[in-house]
Amino acid sequence: MKTDPIKLELYKNMLTSVAEEMGVTLRRTAFSPNIKERLDFSCAVFDNTGKMVAQAAHIPVHLGSMPLSVLAAIAHTEMAPGDMIALNDPYRGGTHLPDITLVAPVFADEKRSKSQPIFFVANRAHHADVGGMSPGSMPIATSVIQEGIRIPPVKLIRGGELNTDLWELILANVRTPEERRGDIEAQLAANRVGERRLQEMVTKYGTAEITAYMEELRAYASRMVRARLREIPDGRYVYADVLDNDGIIDEPIEIRVAIEIENDTAVVDFTGTARQARGSVNAIYAITLSAVFYTFRCIAGADVPANAGCLEPIQVIAPEGSVVNAKFPAAVAGGNVETSQRIVDVLLGALAQACPDQIPAASSGTMNNLTIGGYDVSRRKEFTYYETIAGGMGARPNTDGIDAIHTHMTNTMNTPIEAIETNYPMQVVEYGIRRGTGGAGKFRGGAGVIRALRILAEAEVTILSERRRRGPYGLQGGEPGQPGRNVLISDGEEQPLSGKVSISTSEGDIIQIETPGGGGFSS
Repeated sequence: MKTDPIKLELYKNMLTSVAEEMGVTLRRTAFSPNIKERLDFSCAVFDNTGKMVAQAAHIPVHLGSMPLSVLAAIAHTEMAPGDMIALNDPYRGGTHLPDITLVAPVFADEKRSKSQPIFFVANRAHHADVGGMSPGSMPIATSVIQEGIRIPPVKLIRGGELNTDLWELILANVRTPEERRGDIEAQLAANRVGERRLQEMVTKYGTAEITAYMEELRAYASRMVRARLREIPDGRYVYADVLDNDGIIDEPIEIRVAIEIENDTAVVDFTGTARQARGSVNAIYAITLSAVFYTFRCIAGADVPANAGCLEPIQVIAPEGSVVNAKFPAAVAGGNVETSQRIVDVLLGALAQACPDQIPAASSGTMNNLTIGGYDVSRRKEFTYYETIAGGMGARPNTDGIDAIHTHMTNTMNTPIEAIETNYPMQVVEYGIRRGTGGAGKFRGGAGVIRALRILAEAEVTILSERRRRGPYGLQGGEPGQPGRNVLISDGEEQPLSGKVSISTSEGDIIQIETPGGGGFSS
């Protein structure tokens, strides 16, 4: 079939709109502030082999890793019309346990039970609690077993009917079952919307044409990435950076990468990276792949379709058993949110040697994860609050970095003050820009954020954060951004907290998170 370039653009936008509408449905029907306010979810469309063909503009760390979840669902289960697969196990297609993924097959003719899926839709949402040793399920753990309930690829919906046994098992293992019920039901609804929209497209255009243009969109993305790689000078570019520690052993953890560009291909080799850690900063392979996808998608340009074709010219080597490709039963809660950010930092640090006029200095390099949970006496129920807090963006080669913004592998909003104080026993004491924290240079790094919360109940608090020892690096002579800082204020006394910590707090205590500024740029 001859490709019509106008049709190609139309299909790119039609398929993207399916993922976007799934996201609108998920947001509007979710229960938790983390999903309906922060938008901590992602949606995508896949072909019949599980290759991603379109995504919405949601969370990079979700979207680059979700294809492996779809492949796991296909490999582990035989799907029929009306089925839907749930999973979160990092070692069977998931990333970290709070991210529950739902995968649904799309059939051209649901009356023919023997037919094969023609497409798949999937969404992933971060749940504010999935059990485990601490509220919020982001603990300072040494094993994935401690982090919450693990769900292998299993049918939550079978032939359109809810698997009530599995449903009750999941809800029995979380601290806030009603909120989890509402959020999972929102995920179910989002996938159903995606199914319907794709079936409507099949009715109008036919399976053969849609499938052909899906394949052409992947090939188009691959050609565009290859064209961009040809513009980068051939060579081997090496960079290394460190995580502060793993929360258990107070020693830095090195992440090292060598990017070898040859003509229109790239080999991204993490050999030399530290072995997997005792604490929960371990990233599974899907996270590392996601960070590579994001980074090369960024340098390729905004016009490149975000699909599986972007990775076709790129080979990723991540030694098994390292902190960028951990083996069971390594704890992984922080790998998804913190190590993913440092992987991007080292990738950009390497690429800055190849194209220095196009790569920004390091951004805050952390998601500043904060979880708070306990019993809300006034509402007579358990609560779990989870948030990632913005920081400073790195300065760019031609302009300053942006203040107070989520960067790289995170793309969430904040939780509005009104939503926090309406839904949780907490008051927002301070929320503002942390002035002067961006690195100096011809172009300065963006400033970080101060977020201070008074907790109006006894609670357990866990912080998973990075860049508390070393600020984000500057480039071309620019200064690094200021490191972040965590503080407990109890009875008016300030007590510094480490970057990764779990503590019990009393009613009236204040947790203050001060996030890093971005690095400066001075070419």
